[in-house]
Amino acid sequence: MGDAQEPDHHARSTRNWFVCYGVDRITHRRRDPEWVAQRVAGGAVRIVPVWRSRNLVAGEDTLRAAVLAPRDLDVYLAALDTLILLGEDTDATYFAIDLPGEDEAPALRLSAHGSFQDLRSVAPLLDPREGGLLAYARAMTYWHRHHRYCGDCGSLTYSVEAGSLRVCSDERCARKQFPRTDPAVIVLIARGGRCLLARPSHWPARLYSTVAGFVEPGEAVEEAVLREVYEETGLGLHEVRYHSSQPWPFPSSLMLGFTARATDECVRLTDGELQDARWFSRDRLAADVSSGALRIPSRISIAYRLIEDWYDQGGGRLSELAGAA
Repeated sequence: MGDAQEPDHHARSTRNWFVCYGVDRITHRRRDPEWVAQRVAGGAVRIVPVWRSRNLVAGEDTLRAAVLAPRDLDVYLAALDTLILLGEDTDATYFAIDLPGEDEAPALRLSAHGSFQDLRSVAPLLDPREGGLLAYARAMTYWHRHHRYCGDCGSLTYSVEAGSLRVCSDERCARKQFPRTDPAVIVLIARGGRCLLARPSHWPARLYSTVAGFVEPGEAVEEAVLREVYEETGLGLHEVRYHSSQPWPFPSSLMLGFTARATDECVRLTDGELQDARWFSRDRLAADVSSGALRIPSRISIAYRLIEDWYDQGGGRLSELAGAA
């Protein structure tokens, strides 16, 4: 009986934006350069270009990911080590490439295929599966761009294993660097039929969200939840429960979502991180969102999902409120 009542965390996570589902990462092929070369020379290959951390999209009201054939990018494919193997589905094998960002040439050259846009801005107009593929490409190209030098000796690094690893070029060092993801916790705090939403001072007016922060070294994620909430609001918590996760490639975070119960309602903004924090009943949240007095995070964020799940447990539908993005 206990197992039947457990939430399906995987199902929850695959509902979150930027999860790259439906693509087999074929990790065993990363160490097979001959297979990679043969695949690129074949026809069932699509390349996801990234330029200045922007993704190529096509369309207007409804957008689609612009994934290209190798011939569309031949000028940039002088060496296979510029490609990053993402994975494959039943239609194609997908690679990412980070185009030179020194000038406008890549954007102009590929303008017939679409325009390069900030993924966070255009994601709501994309199919979630395509958004996940673009997020994966953005995260990997960002990592490559920011790890061109060895952290130990300062020598140049080079890409190996189809872009899944970088190695120091100095043979005496030969340090390996793996793609980095920074874990962060985000938590929906509730008590007595109300939830707590907060805002730092630099956010746009009226925008409130759930409490979040990075996990520190040597810290369990549940301890990070307790620490962040206490530091920022002065609240104690109990019933800390995992909800779901979301890759957040802006630039390289993994958001670990939780829910928790506050031990009291006395908020104390002690560390200066937050400008304001307020308790909202479902009725007040609905009224304030509908009137525009309150803005909540975009539906592409796990913060929205946490708020939505809490609100919908009361019998309403957050997605049906006017003003709920």
